[in-house]
Amino acid sequence: MFSPPNKFALLLYCLPALCAASSPEDELFFKSVSDVNDGQLHFLIQAPDRPIHHHSNHVFISDDSLATGWVRLEQCHKYLDPVPSMQIVYSKDRIRNLTIQLSENIGKAWVHEHTVQMEQVTRDAQICIHADSRALRADGDGNYSLANGPYMRRFLDGYYPMRVSMEVTLETRKLNFTDITPSPQPGFLFHADGMKLGYEALFEGRLRTVVRFTENP
Repeated sequence: MFSPPNKFALLLYCLPALCAASSPEDELFFKSVSDVNDGQLHFLIQAPDRPIHHHSNHVFISDDSLATGWVRLEQCHKYLDPVPSMQIVYSKDRIRNLTIQLSENIGKAWVHEHTVQMEQVTRDAQICIHADSRALRADGDGNYSLANGPYMRRFLDGYYPMRVSMEVTLETRKLNFTDITPSPQPGFLFHADGMKLGYEALFEGRLRTVVRFTENP
């Protein structure tokens, strides 16, 4: 996961994303072996005392998205852990028009091909990007899905708390929301209001989500 040594990678395969966030060594130190999550998904009812890595996405689905699969993406990573260097790697065939919109508490940040490179990442750093992501999949018979994940915050062999937010704006009236996996529950809150829907997740382990839609007759 570290490539090269001392460079931390957030591997984000466009929206179907492997979001692996670093965890401070002191967090590992204060956890006993029995308390360390080994990857099994566990939703949290209460957030930790201190801020944790927050990965937020805003996806815009248009009429054109139904034909091409491409959606507009606004994405932010907040409360990044301090490391000398870090990179966000997107799937080469699933990302285009990648630009950095905001960078705070980061010495240097730039786009290189299908990656975002960062150096001198200090405490409470955040970075936001805009891009087009080929994330909407046609499943046949007028059904579509937006699959994301696995999201994770991993350090060595343990998984640590992470917050993920997703907001979807339908810029087309050709789609109706059908359902979402996993089912809404404490720690995984879902909301839908007209042409907007989304979820808020607080968890340890690996999280995968699928939002499903049906095309209007």
